[in-house]
Amino acid sequence: MPSDKIDPKTAPPSADQLRQTMIDEQMKEMKKRDAQRAIEQNKLTAFTDDFLKGQVTDEEIARVRRFVMTAVKDGKLEALVYTFPSDLCTDSGRAINSGDPQWPETLKGKARQFYDRFVKFGKPQGFKLKAMIVSFPGGMPGDVGFFLNWAPDTK
Repeated sequence: MPSDKIDPKTAPPSADQLRQTMIDEQMKEMKKRDAQRAIEQNKLTAFTDDFLKGQVTDEEIARVRRFVMTAVKDGKLEALVYTFPSDLCTDSGRAINSGDPQWPETLKGKARQFYDRFVKFGKPQGFKLKAMIVSFPGGMPGDVGFFLNWAPDTK
């Protein structure tokens, strides 16, 4: 009941009407949240499907190169170049989180493709790749981040 439509000469709404208005507002808000959750779930489903079944695109490779060049311009020797949910690893990110040297074996989909591209093109040119869990929602591994590094080796 908008306040600009209140007529002070009429009886106020009943307690039942106010409770019903409150319930109606709560239902509207709940429907809005449900619709937003459905949109987010659809986005995640589409991302997961593309991540697991698609191929790394030229645009994704160009994005990685832009991240690196931006880091270089900022005087940095490392850049976060790719992130993905740890649930998309075969072990939900446990090997990455514990620093297991076999962590690349847990990669799937585009993460594996990016890793294979690193081995083929980046590593021979002196780059290093580090994978880390970059978020911990609810204390559990969330997203994995791939960090490309071009710092000189320390002896």
